[in-house]
Amino acid sequence: MARADANRFGEMEVFVRAVEYGGFSAAARHLRMTPSAVSKLVARLEARLGARLIHRSTRRLQLTAEGAAFHERALRILSELEDAERSVAAGAAPRGRVTVNANVPFGLHHLLPLVPNFLERHPEVVLDVVLNDQVVDLLDARADVAIRVGPLQNPSLTARKLGESRMAVVAAPSYLARAGTPRTLEELERHNRIGFNFARTFEEWPFRTPRGEVWLPACGNAKAGDGETSRRLALEGVGLARLALFHIGPDIAAGRLVPVLEDLNPGDTEAIHAVYVGGRSHLPARVRAFIDYLAAEVRL
Repeated sequence: MARADANRFGEMEVFVRAVEYGGFSAAARHLRMTPSAVSKLVARLEARLGARLIHRSTRRLQLTAEGAAFHERALRILSELEDAERSVAAGAAPRGRVTVNANVPFGLHHLLPLVPNFLERHPEVVLDVVLNDQVVDLLDARADVAIRVGPLQNPSLTARKLGESRMAVVAAPSYLARAGTPRTLEELERHNRIGFNFARTFEEWPFRTPRGEVWLPACGNAKAGDGETSRRLALEGVGLARLALFHIGPDIAAGRLVPVLEDLNPGDTEAIHAVYVGGRSHLPARVRAFIDYLAAEVRL
């Protein structure tokens, strides 16, 4: 009987995840199963209930009336089960692997310095950190948490804000000594402006003027694939770069980079979020502990 009950709960969870992620393949990636195994479990559940729960005629799953009713009850049952387990294991230490995807600048300057203390607090957690400036699909990458800088593009993800950071145009003293310091937008147009070489980035810089906001293309003889490369090119005196202060604040404080045209800075900011799939109540303790730690310790 106990084994049958466990199978019933397993079928119920697979069904709920298939609905949550919109398909068998996506649910399979989250559950670390094969799509065929997910399909068979849902089919077995339908056979046991004697009712069709899901229409499979479209690319995305569509619940039947019986499926919608069962889904509502299943969510409640699984939530109560998780609450019961959590109340028993409240004192248990988080354990297991947490896979984290972050962009290169945030990862190097904010995430990695926090790793030693987090692991000291949670010695049974294994952090798997991947730094990549490309926006990854959390399910495809099997990532528990991703750090997103800028506007959030996927409304299906749950986000926790870590902070925000103002943008600034900067250059190395060596570049300014060689090319001069731009005081106006007309002078800026004659300067080398380091851009980015990936399509999702705006290739124009905004400025505030008496006639309104003006956008100037990032034209120059150097482009970067990530913010850290742009920073390093600026430090080497290649040209001007426009980056967030969370990334270049220490360089400005040390005089390695100098802000220019601050009187025309529109004051726009980039928000930084930790994003994950599903609601907070469904987060494993190890993932919740990591996100809570970031929210408390990140300083921008």
